[in-house]
Amino acid sequence: MTAVTIQCCAPIAREPLSETDAAELAVMLKAVADPVRLRLLSMIGSHAGGEACVCDLTDAFDLTAPTISHHLKVLRTAGLIDGERRGTWVYYRIIPEAVNKLGALFAPLTESALGRPGELELTPV
Repeated sequence: MTAVTIQCCAPIAREPLSETDAAELAVMLKAVADPVRLRLLSMIGSHAGGEACVCDLTDAFDLTAPTISHHLKVLRTAGLIDGERRGTWVYYRIIPEAVNKLGALFAPLTESALGRPGELELTPV
């Protein structure tokens, strides 16, 4: 039998979040908790050049343009994306600091809150 080592203990477990941080993160988490918004965020972030025109986003969904605009507004209000109008179209880009903050919240630690290595060894039976 071989042991499988996996990482555990995310930064959220390192120390309690302040009320302000929890409120800010909750807005971002709520924004990405919707499948359409999560896909939009992914499409924007992975688009060539790091930004995507709204015209490139709307065709990927079976939704009306106003519905897509609503979802983009939620992401923008949450501070996850920013947009710039160029002529008739708006081009969106991810705000790296905000997305990194979400990612860091759940990234594995090298050490747990108890100061021990943040690995859990599982041995199959």
